[in-house]
Amino acid sequence: MKTFLALYMGSPNMAAAIPDLSDETKSAGIAAWGAWMRQHADAVVETGGPLGRTKKISPAGVADFRNAVTGYVVVRAETIDAAAAMFVDHPHFAIFPGDSVEVVEQLPIPAG
Repeated sequence: MKTFLALYMGSPNMAAAIPDLSDETKSAGIAAWGAWMRQHADAVVETGGPLGRTKKISPAGVADFRNAVTGYVVVRAETIDAAAAMFVDHPHFAIFPGDSVEVVEQLPIPAG
């Protein structure tokens, strides 16, 4: 079994769009998200969650930064295709205004 980091990606206007959703849509989205988590409970390694402000650290120092990552979850699957298939029609973009989910394999740390 391999481990994958799934990144929930948003758009610059996503945060502004969420307050405009009706209470019914928000409730349906939260219920659908919970159903997805229960459906994939055997594969979920870390539930993750939403993410807040970003700081970028570089040789130039520390600065405020904006990226498209809005949350994450860590899952296990045999292949990256199997991990990706878990997110087809995910509530992140099926109900909420998220743009996509990006799945990346966590590789082992190279031995020294």
